[in-house]
Amino acid sequence: MSFLAIMVTAAFSSNFVFSQTYGICPFLGVSKQTKSAVGMGAAVTVVMVIATMITYPIYQLLLAADVAFLEILVFIFVIAALVQMLEKFIKRFSPPLYNAMGIYLPLITTNCAVLAVCEITSNALATGLWEMNIVGGVSLNFGWSIVYALFGGLGFLMAMVIMSGMRENINHLNLPKSLQGFPITMVTAAFIAMAFYVFTFINFGG
Repeated sequence: MSFLAIMVTAAFSSNFVFSQTYGICPFLGVSKQTKSAVGMGAAVTVVMVIATMITYPIYQLLLAADVAFLEILVFIFVIAALVQMLEKFIKRFSPPLYNAMGIYLPLITTNCAVLAVCEITSNALATGLWEMNIVGGVSLNFGWSIVYALFGGLGFLMAMVIMSGMRENINHLNLPKSLQGFPITMVTAAFIAMAFYVFTFINFGG
């Protein structure tokens, strides 16, 4: 039940794109084609999981050293290093995907969704902003934090794929000029977000 609660919360009811509006820049910029959307979503998922595995214990060290105020700076350095390694990997083994992602690949460094995962799982934000370290009624220890990061990333991937599929179909429609491009994209995203909203009514507390 704990696994299911975290999975549904991270991927659906608190989806980083449709619920918390994080990672909107790559969501809008790389969702024009399904192939590039899948690549970006997978890349973000990998960075989320590895970054969480690294930043969770780092934050405990920062707490012990009484320098927890440095967590955002440290987290960004960790994420940037991971993105650099991932960028070189994709460039080496999949040049077409690398070219399709373009500038949005290095921008994973500043993707708010990635930083948000690290902040949530390390309990680094003010308690007045979120009920920190509690996701779907489950306290996030290190193991559950990895699960949360994984399904948070998969939720981001799902959002990218759904949006790319919708945009590819929309391109075949004869739309009024006032709706073409960015306006219809935002309207589509709003309707998808409304569909995801139904998952907020799921209660795992019995």
